[in-house]
Amino acid sequence: FLYIKSAASMNTIDTGDGLVMLDTGTARDAEGLFNGVRGWRPETPLRAAVFSHHHVDHIFGVNRFDDEAAEQGQARPVVYGQRHIPAHFDRYKRTVGYNTAINSRQFIRPGMDAEQVRLPWPDEFRYPDVTFDNAIRFSVGELTFEVTHTRGETEDAAWTWVPEKKWLFPGDLFIWAVPNAGNPQKAQRWAGEWAAGLRQMAGKGAEMMSPGHGFPIFGANRVAEALNDTADLLDEIENQTLALMNLGYTLDNVLHSIEMPQHLLDKPWLRSAYDHPEFIVHSVWRYFGGWYEGEPDRLLPAPRSAEAAEWVTLAGGLAPVMERARAHMQNGNLQMACHLIEGAALAAPNSPDVHALRTEIYEARAAEQDSSMARGVFTFAASSSQHGKRDMFNP
Repeated sequence: FLYIKSAASMNTIDTGDGLVMLDTGTARDAEGLFNGVRGWRPETPLRAAVFSHHHVDHIFGVNRFDDEAAEQGQARPVVYGQRHIPAHFDRYKRTVGYNTAINSRQFIRPGMDAEQVRLPWPDEFRYPDVTFDNAIRFSVGELTFEVTHTRGETEDAAWTWVPEKKWLFPGDLFIWAVPNAGNPQKAQRWAGEWAAGLRQMAGKGAEMMSPGHGFPIFGANRVAEALNDTADLLDEIENQTLALMNLGYTLDNVLHSIEMPQHLLDKPWLRSAYDHPEFIVHSVWRYFGGWYEGEPDRLLPAPRSAEAAEWVTLAGGLAPVMERARAHMQNGNLQMACHLIEGAALAAPNSPDVHALRTEIYEARAAEQDSSMARGVFTFAASSSQHGKRDMFNP
């Protein structure tokens, strides 16, 4: 078993009659993955690969092995994936510009320039050779690979169990962090089904689990604890959200009434390093309730810039709004400072003074975030204001 860690985990198993790869990394990883595998098993052919889902940090390492097989006149590896993967590759092709924009916002880091940050989105993909709906089982050499579909981070998510070794490969259903169940810029997630899948995995008694991101976990008790804790977190957030929705609460009231299970969020495998627990509430709301937040003035709204101009006029102009925003920043109330400076920037989009303060506020807001998603969005806003814009992708 060869484990290679990059942006995501890449796992290669020697079955005794060829190699099987479970997730294959990004396009940038492809050459390093090929060289790493060939340094470990120089002559052993890659027989198969499993894509745990369609995200681009898990799917680009097979092509180099395809080329090798063609050069040697051998059959190329068989790629397995859940039946929705092709449709999501097709969706990616239709949203190249959108995905370039949102990932540039999400993955910018402090000190980077929003004008220069562009993460070009791919438009060519290696489609699976064999697709399945709920589950598929195949054998290579001495080992069996049982692949099970569980909607979670994606519609096409799947996890792999190797019973002879008691090895578990959950893909991004477990990532050593708050699960990516609420990404604010991306497609629907399924928190409740995700939790059920995690409990199914926990029941396998795995002795080793190699997550989609982060280092492997060894020991059946540790593996089960990590999986069950993650399931508990997802269930708790979804159940509380649904209970409040069933009372007729607006999204605003739901967000500020939820009691987050801090005893779970304090676990080392459930830190808010990537996603944010509050984002998961939004995802649950969207799945069960749609996009309307329960605020009637937001159903068919005026342009935000026109609304902001009215509030700034009522406040007596830009100066008192900026003064109040700065005071909130200095007092540590960065949420409110962001609200006020956004109104100022919408009302006076060409004001250098507004953008200077906006940069300062959003840099401070980014610095206090554990969630890299939130930190990226705030950093992109701060950097955009350095160029006199609210967002570098918008006029």
